[in-house]
Order: sequence, then C-alpha cells, then structure tokens
Amino acid sequence: MLLLGVNIDHIATLRQARYRTMLDSPNAEPSPLTASLDSLAGGADSITLHVRGDRRHVQESDAIAVRQQCKLPLNLEMGNTQELIDIALDLKPDFVCLVPETREEISTEGGLDVVTHEQALRPTLAKLQGAGIKVSLFIDPVPDQVRMASTLGAEMIELHTGCFANAEGAEQEAEVSRLAEASKLGHSLGLQINAGHGINYDNITKLFTVPHLTELNIGHSIIARSTRVGMVKAVEEMHTLLKNYPSS
Repeated sequence: MLLLGVNIDHIATLRQARYRTMLDSPNAEPSPLTASLDSLAGGADSITLHVRGDRRHVQESDAIAVRQQCKLPLNLEMGNTQELIDIALDLKPDFVCLVPETREEISTEGGLDVVTHEQALRPTLAKLQGAGIKVSLFIDPVPDQVRMASTLGAEMIELHTGCFANAEGAEQEAEVSRLAEASKLGHSLGLQINAGHGINYDNITKLFTVPHLTELNIGHSIIARSTRVGMVKAVEEMHTLLKNYPSS
C-alpha cells in the first residue's frame, strides 16, 4: 500500500504570522505537535517537517517536540549546511531528505542538483548514515539525477512532482511519463521511490500510473483542507485516496 507522509510546515507558517515559537506565549497556536498527533489519528504513516536556515516556519523546538511525543517516523527536510547537519545528528530523525534551499522561494521549488553538488553531498550522507539516519534526496525526475543518487549511496529518492502539479493536459501527461521513467530507473537501482510537492486531492490519482512508489509526502493541500473539516478528517480523506494505488 502507498504510504502517506504528512508535511506540517504550514501549520507553523500560520503560527509564525503572530508568534515566533510555541515558547513565546501561552497563546501561541496552532501547534505543529498537535497537527502531528492529529495526523497520526487520521492514519498518516510518517511526519515530514523542514527546519529551514531562516526558520521561517518550523523551529528546532517543534522538531524536538514532534520527535519526542509523536509515535510516527520523522522525516526531516533540510539544506546541506553544517548547522542543519548538527541539528539532524542531535535530533536523530528516522529519515533526512536533503533539499535545495534559497531564501527567495516561498516553498522548495525544484529538485536538488545532486550531479553538480556530488562532492558536497558525499560527506553529509556519510555523517547522517553513520548516525543510523536513512537519507533521501529530493530530485527532479531526470535519469542523471537518479543515477547519481544511487552512486552517492542514498537509500531513497523523493521525486519532485511540482512540474506535474502545475501542468495541464498533454503537458501533465508528459510529466507523468517522466516521473514513471525516473521511478522505474530508481527502482532498478535499488532505491526506495517517494514523491512530493503540489500533490492534492484532485491530481493525486493521476500519479497512480507511476510504478514503484512507496510514499507520497503531502502538506499544503491537507492543511488547506483541514481548515474546513479538521486535520484528522483531512488526513483520513487523503489516506483513503492512496488505497487506490495499484500494487507495483
């Protein structure tokens, strides 16, 4: 069965509109930890959060609280910086997903160019994996990127689905084909195949022709839906959709 990872970053984004951290005020809300626990109740298989260099949403204190109090595997998204590596080694999440990060973007846009950054990534993977943390690389569905992820020794890749999500008609069909070919290649190289970015309740079934998917990481759409039906129900609804994914 296709697994559901729930990204709770934008719960923290809403809180940051008024409060810097949960420690600033007894009135600080909403709580990323509560969202994680609600995701667990709704059937989520893991929690994803991204401690960014500029701390625009999730803070270290959020990550620690979720790690300690939510009984779901934790996937920490992070840029390849020494500061974040140190946080990961202290937090010891189940997984780290290395992503590109710039201060100008609203959210992560595009995959990490692991071919260009091969030499910078090698010691990071060694440190994280040496601490027992599995590593995923967030990459575009491009064969050279998939092959380099395997060469670097990552256990998994997360295919960037943003281009798919922003396309329509024949262009979207072409993006699905690109994702399918990248997934087939990654699977043949022994990589676990995850995917994420821009997936919502309407477009998700169009990804069901992509074989070998293990987990989809979805955040914004679920959180947006939760404003109408609550977090538990929003996660339940997405989890139900994933049950229709055919076995690879």
